[in-house]
Parts: sequence; C-alpha cells; structure tokens
Amino acid sequence: MANTAPIAWTVADVEADRGWVHALSARESADLLATVRKAGPADRPILSWRRQDFDLGAAVPTLAAGFREVRDGRGMALVKNLPREGVTPDEFRLMTWAIGLHFGVARPQNKASDYITEVKNAGMNYRSPTGRGYNSNAELDFHVDGSDVVLLSCYNQAPVGGMSMCASAATAYEIVKRERPDYAAALTTDYPFSRNGEQSEGEAPWYPAPIVTEENGRVFCKWNRNRIVNALKLDGATPLTPLQREAMEYFDTVLRRPENKFCMNLEPGDLQILCNQTMLHSRTGFEDHDDETKKRTLYRLWLARPDSRRLPQSWEVFYGTVEPGTVRGVMKGHNYDTVRQDFDARQAAAMGMKAA
Repeated sequence: MANTAPIAWTVADVEADRGWVHALSARESADLLATVRKAGPADRPILSWRRQDFDLGAAVPTLAAGFREVRDGRGMALVKNLPREGVTPDEFRLMTWAIGLHFGVARPQNKASDYITEVKNAGMNYRSPTGRGYNSNAELDFHVDGSDVVLLSCYNQAPVGGMSMCASAATAYEIVKRERPDYAAALTTDYPFSRNGEQSEGEAPWYPAPIVTEENGRVFCKWNRNRIVNALKLDGATPLTPLQREAMEYFDTVLRRPENKFCMNLEPGDLQILCNQTMLHSRTGFEDHDDETKKRTLYRLWLARPDSRRLPQSWEVFYGTVEPGTVRGVMKGHNYDTVRQDFDARQAAAMGMKAA
C-alpha cells in the first residue's frame, strides 16, 4: 500500500500545493531586523547570547508555521523575506542564530564544535577522507545532517549554480519496495558510515547503521554516499555485500528521478528548514563571484527540537540517545568546553528540553 503521508511527496505534489512556503510580511521582517539591531554588537561571541535577548515580535507565528510543516507536513519549509537589504553578514548571521534560540538548541557541526557555520566555498575537497560540502563549491550527494532539523539562511546566491535539491526518502523507499523488494530489504541492514575524522577520543572512526528504518509507520533515513564510501576505506569497516551496493545505487537513482527531485534556488533573504530524518537534500555545483563581498554565502544551523520524535534504536550510536525532546548530538571529547556546556544547559532549560 502506498504511503500517502505528507512526508511522502513527489515534485508534482509540492508544486501543486505551496503550503510549505511561508512569507514574512513587511512588519514581521522589520521586527526581526529591529530585535537584532537592538540587542547589541552583532560580532559578539555567538554562545554569549540568550533567548531572552531577542523578541522576534510579529515574525513568530510565520516561523512557527514553518517548523510545524517540517515536523508534521512535507518535511521541508521555505520562509521568505528575512531582511537582507542593507543588512551586514554579521547581522544576518545573528538573525539566523536568534531564530534558532527561539525554536531549539543549536548543535555542534564539526570537531571544532562550531554551532553555526558559514556555508561558503573555501576551496576544500568534498571527496577527501575528511571532506565536508559546506566549504566547497562541489555538487553534493543527497544526505541528511546530524540534527533534528537544519536551517539554511541565504545571504548571497551564486551567479551560476548552487541550486538546492530535496527529495523525500519516504517516497523513494516506497518506490524501491514496489520495484525491487530485495533492494528495499537490503537498505534496512547495517552499512558503515565514516565519521570523517571527527570522532572523539576512544571512538571508532566509523559506525554501523541502516540506510532506512521503518518505525511506527514512518520512514527514517540516513543516506550519505560520501560517508559510506569513506568508511569502506577504513581499517575494520564491514565491507558491503553485492546486494547492499546495488541497493544503495538503486535508491540513489530513484531519488534523482525528475519526478522525485525537487529543485529550488535559494534567494537572498530565504530561510530553508529541513527535517534530517526523512528529507534528503543536496546542492548543484556552482561558480562564484570574484568579489569576496558577493560570494555565495549561507548560514547553517543544526537544531535539536523540543517536539522531536523518538529515533530508531540504531541511531543511538551516532546521536548518543534516541529519546524524544532531548538535546541529541553532543560531541563530547571535541571542543566541548565549559562555555559550550553552559550554553547547552541554559538553552535546554529555556526550551524545556532534557539534556543528552
């Protein structure tokens, strides 16, 4: 029986019903900018800010509608009209952070335990053993990030390329089950995932997890080709069977079918919000401006959400816990110093969430 939940969509579905797109009014946009400029210097250390430093005013209902869509609807939302004209990069970054403070607990994104990252080409190699996509201009594989939801706010777009691509894992898995049930079964077995050199002391450089898990009628997906390919180069990593290899290739092909792969250009002032459990995202390669001030620039924020769902037990090896409403994804052993610990505890209390 086909999955008819909103999370299982096709391109035709999201084009016909644009309920996942939310536009801030002029007043709502003005309230966001006013609270950022009233709060103080935008270049202040990011973890020193508190939720109560920002009153998002009239913008709250529109932003909340976006987060509801991500949890209970399509799994993706686009909020348009964040103030951009005359806004500095530091102000725009702080605006993204202020939104995060009102809707969850930010999670570290790398070994340096950065809680918000600038997505900008720094010439890094995405395909290297420790490569990350956010600091390259490469086309990315479909993947999920390491948090309940990911926010991407667009400050500058590329002159050529850099298009965002999204696909529903629930839709793709339903198709695989129908067309190749043997592949569907293989996707629920353990694959090795590399930690891309960001493991804590005493932690293995890779971990086993299924690409797809069905639990309580919902599809959970951890697809990330780059992490699997890198893991297979590591000592001790469990090799894939021929069936597993064929299954993951077939799954990726289904994701990329035109009827399943939705493409959108993120424009300056756009805020994209995605579920990291069922919504797979990617990006086309891009050519950038020569002028540093015009280069493609986005700000990425990973959030643990107070209304998060229980995760499959197999995800515990990566997240540390599968409990709902918990601040999942603590990188103990990374640069998780007192400042970061204090921020996590303070923000978790403000959001009514349990510590990991």
